[in-house]
Amino acid sequence: MLDRLDPIDRRLLDDFQRDLPLVPRPFAAMGEVLGVDEAEVLQRLDILHARGMVSRVGATVRPNTAGASTLAAMAVPSDRIEEIAEIVGAEPGVNHSYLREDAWNLWFVATAPDATALEAALGRIGSRTGLRVLDLRLVRPFNIDLGFRLAPGARQEMSESRAVNTDVLEQSDRPILQALTAGLPLTLRPFRAVAQSLSRNECDIIARIAALSDAGLLTRVGVIVRHRAIGWSANAMVVWNLPEDRIDAAGPALARQRGVTLCYRRLTVPGIWDYPLYSMIHARSRSEALSILAEAAALPELAGAAHRVLFSTRCFKQTGALLKAEAA
Repeated sequence: MLDRLDPIDRRLLDDFQRDLPLVPRPFAAMGEVLGVDEAEVLQRLDILHARGMVSRVGATVRPNTAGASTLAAMAVPSDRIEEIAEIVGAEPGVNHSYLREDAWNLWFVATAPDATALEAALGRIGSRTGLRVLDLRLVRPFNIDLGFRLAPGARQEMSESRAVNTDVLEQSDRPILQALTAGLPLTLRPFRAVAQSLSRNECDIIARIAALSDAGLLTRVGVIVRHRAIGWSANAMVVWNLPEDRIDAAGPALARQRGVTLCYRRLTVPGIWDYPLYSMIHARSRSEALSILAEAAALPELAGAAHRVLFSTRCFKQTGALLKAEAA
């Protein structure tokens, strides 16, 4: 799919997934790099968004810095998939929801302004569905960016190495973060539009976004791509059963592996879900994904580790995180 796109569209999707110019007219700055004018950049982004290839132009917020989040799973009977997915998706803080090939088949990311609100959201889902919800909290990220290069064989930058300074976060930043996770307006001066909606100054908004990015609270600011829509349709979550003393070595090695686009450690549910190390593989075919997995499984740091492969078969919901209570 990507190779059939116009070259400029390909560059928009591949070159601007991070480092959006933090200037009053960012699309003009992008146009200078691409050799087109500002209006054409906006038009192309608007079309890519309409085609489902771009989720938004905005930012991703580092988990559990400006709010609370978790990965959750449910074992849903096949005849209740539609019903349960609708209940889960109706919860405002659920921003990703997928059907995967496993007995624990419905997986979702739940976000909230704080831990109390997150617990309440999970409780509502459990109560309304009558099903158990596995709460698999993040313990350590090894790579949580997902802004991977689309060229074949390219390796993505590992984001864990960035220093994180949560002291930079101010209470007045939360509406800015919510605007970034919802997506900037595709206008000539998007930061001014955000500033006006918050009764603030454009330069102040840009300065705060830069500060939050420099502090590591934003994992990236740029074009948020929907990878499935551009051909990366074979997506597998691979979970690994490793003893605790091997995870700190295995995580970074796995995160550096070609085709592994996310990698992190999460809490387990002993006796039910005994997999502390997670990785995501994004590939263009199932065979390509399995080839990447075979390379990963051959890493010395993962020698002998049992693993489980959960291919995604359906996306129910994909939006930005919920970080501001009044947005619920």
